[in-house]
Amino acid sequence: MNQSVILAGRVLLSAIFIVSGFGKLTGAEGFAGFLSSLNFPAPLAMAYLVGAFELVAGLAVLVGFQTRIVGIALALFCVATGILVHAGDQTVLLKNIAMAGGFLVLAGSGAGSIAIDKSRRESRYA
Repeated sequence: MNQSVILAGRVLLSAIFIVSGFGKLTGAEGFAGFLSSLNFPAPLAMAYLVGAFELVAGLAVLVGFQTRIVGIALALFCVATGILVHAGDQTVLLKNIAMAGGFLVLAGSGAGSIAIDKSRRESRYA
């Protein structure tokens, strides 16, 4: 597959998590209020954990670091979030399911050659 297409896919898949994770970290109190309304335990701590996970995982996908592991983690996160938070909104639920599919494809194919994963593999054998 064209390596530029894989890179474009990583950029597109990562964008929502980088932006959302940053937003959750900078507005943790507001997100914690939302989590509290859903009866999540320790909503402020959960807000920071979710925000950090989204930001770090999004950046990892963007640069192609540990892509297979992060792809699986984000696929599970998308399905869990869809079911736990967005089950009442079919459009958002299906968006989460579709993103999970994209992350599973990324986990199966790997980051491609334009990625930190590729650089690390090459430096290991040099």
